[in-house]
Amino acid sequence: MGHYRKGLPALTPQQKIFYAENGYILIERNVSEKLMEEVKQRFMDICNGNINHQVYLVMKEPSLKMTGVKGEYVVDKLQDFLNDEILWKYASDDAVVDVVEEIIGPNIVAIHSMFINKPPNADAGSSLHPMHQDMHYFPLRPSEKIVASWTALERVNENNGCLYVVPGSHKGPLYAHTYPDGFKKNLYHGVQGFENLKKKFVIMNKGDTVFFHPHLLHGSGPNRTQGFRKAISCHYASSDCEFIDVKGTIQENLAKEIQSSAQKVFGLDMAINELWTSKSRLVRGRLGKFHNASSHL
Repeated sequence: MGHYRKGLPALTPQQKIFYAENGYILIERNVSEKLMEEVKQRFMDICNGNINHQVYLVMKEPSLKMTGVKGEYVVDKLQDFLNDEILWKYASDDAVVDVVEEIIGPNIVAIHSMFINKPPNADAGSSLHPMHQDMHYFPLRPSEKIVASWTALERVNENNGCLYVVPGSHKGPLYAHTYPDGFKKNLYHGVQGFENLKKKFVIMNKGDTVFFHPHLLHGSGPNRTQGFRKAISCHYASSDCEFIDVKGTIQENLAKEIQSSAQKVFGLDMAINELWTSKSRLVRGRLGKFHNASSHL
């Protein structure tokens, strides 16, 4: 679907049409080898306890916690890394942000960041990510001013748990999300009753980035190999986005769960909007309504 071309428009007119129709766009060779090696080494250093990291949350694969494995064999996610000097290089990388600007405009705030690792030998039901919409997690509007970047740090395919998408599903509403039957990985919610929708598996090479709309139905399968599946991701919103009051909506219970988790893990007693703004960071342009929002819940 094309590759990043420094100094030229980040998206062609045809790519913009494809994104509008399908809700995602794959840009090949988007992120440099140098940057990928830097962020992978940072992940390894954090996993191995070699640095005093600035990552908000280090998460471990639940099915592997009691097996005795360590480092990258048990850590499955670094979350909210925007204050880490090395991982921030990805969230602010021109090759990524230039594409983001084409989609949501010039005033850009990074609102959510993840380094995602699927280690081998995890329980399949825990290693997969149920079909979901990212908008489920964001008390922000409008959805058209939010976009995710997801960059493969090694080749990803169906064997090691690549992303799959339902093209065009971003045109639908935000659906109710719950924990799937028999599956409960903290905050990994999914939609129910959409199992028969036609999925497209997004096969990617190292350095490829897929950008997608927050209403797009997507997920990922388990890692069935003895290798890893590493990726780095960031969600961006226009600084002109506004917070909504989720009370009484299908997002209310999720907001309460996030608040409860923040209280339990970090001792943070904050309104949901304050939690989101506290972990966000301006990437490009000016701050707008986003950081001046009133808080709810």
